[in-house]
Amino acid sequence: MKILILGNRERYETYMPALPLLRQQELVFLDKETVPEQAAAAAPDAQVLFVDAITPVTGELIERLPALKMIHSEGVGYEGIDLAMAAQRGIFVCNNRGCNAGAVAEQAVLLLLSLLRGFVTGDCAVREGRQMAVKERAMTDGLLELSECKVGLYGFGDIAKATAARLAPFGCEVYYTSRTRRPTQEEELYHATYLPKEELLARCDILSLHCAVNDQTRGLANAAFFSAMKNGSYLIITARGDLVDNEALKDAILSGHLAGAGLDVISPEPVP
Repeated sequence: MKILILGNRERYETYMPALPLLRQQELVFLDKETVPEQAAAAAPDAQVLFVDAITPVTGELIERLPALKMIHSEGVGYEGIDLAMAAQRGIFVCNNRGCNAGAVAEQAVLLLLSLLRGFVTGDCAVREGRQMAVKERAMTDGLLELSECKVGLYGFGDIAKATAARLAPFGCEVYYTSRTRRPTQEEELYHATYLPKEELLARCDILSLHCAVNDQTRGLANAAFFSAMKNGSYLIITARGDLVDNEALKDAILSGHLAGAGLDVISPEPVP
């Protein structure tokens, strides 16, 4: 079987399991920026295509690979793959659900704490010789501790659950919303309480987005979304930048309605 891989060969070799079956396959490595015509010319009979989570797999590329039977995303995301064309051809599209849940959850907590403690502005103040002025202002204005916060998770998949588990020791109240409410046993396991979307936005001091990008969620966090959020709250996003209307987020922060945002991802990716 021939496998076409649009990605870094060294990374694949590093993490490839020692399975004899894999060594029996023909692996063709190309740069992820390779255009469809060149990719098809290099492996016209490829049956499997591996790509990273943000590499586009266009209808043109799929059409140029007549033997293709599966497209596999290295990560959780798969919005860059032309699902309609894949379905038309009967090609399976797979992802690595939960593969990086722990690391992304830690990133969410990092961004959250950085916002509450003014990490970036504090670092700049030290470098500019304004450390004591910032410290005095913090002592006067007071600090919001995470234990005092209500944290909302928009979506409750693997990464959101991992985030909830990491937030529990801080003593904050954790809420979530999703298309379906989870069983009581699962809520108790992750110390998370279900709220309808509107109530989650209005009640939480910190909102972390944990949903996939699709036709229903693209641009989800728009002006109406932000206006429904609690005044002075924070936004965390470790999912996909396409969930957020950038202009609306900018306006919400500059107006003071949102206290700030921690962005692990920004649309477009890669960021210009």
